[in-house]
Amino acid sequence: MKSKYLELIGLIERLHRQCLEVIKADLDRQGIRDLNNVQALILFNIGEEELSIGELTQRGYYLGSNVSYNVKKMVENGYLIQERSPHDRRSFHVRAADKGVAVYRNLSALFDQHSTQLGDIQLSPEGLEAANHALRRVQQFWSTPASMARNLSPAA
Repeated sequence: MKSKYLELIGLIERLHRQCLEVIKADLDRQGIRDLNNVQALILFNIGEEELSIGELTQRGYYLGSNVSYNVKKMVENGYLIQERSPHDRRSFHVRAADKGVAVYRNLSALFDQHSTQLGDIQLSPEGLEAANHALRRVQQFWSTPASMARNLSPAA
């Protein structure tokens, strides 16, 4: 069981990195040089909504990045609009500017294309659902510290 568990951990990491590489290749194809793949993923997670920085951070995992720094750069480059919350002056909300919405829509179209091609590799909706279910169970396990500590015996 341990070897399968460690294999899963490595696969999750590699899949995330490969997804970022796919996004980078798409940005390169579009000639977008002032946005990196992590920033594009942040834009994708914002979509056409308005979110607080906290909500944005909870929506995704941005490998090795500082969300606040990336938001600042995207505001500077015209991808995001950032405004203070009218209800809590300490909080900021962000939404995609027209330039950011275009990136979101292009990534959404790319992911639509990918989802139609999954059948070519014999990956069915049921197979994806089973994989998602297993990964959600691992996420739940990791997010519950008591579950990890429950089976540990005290050191002698």
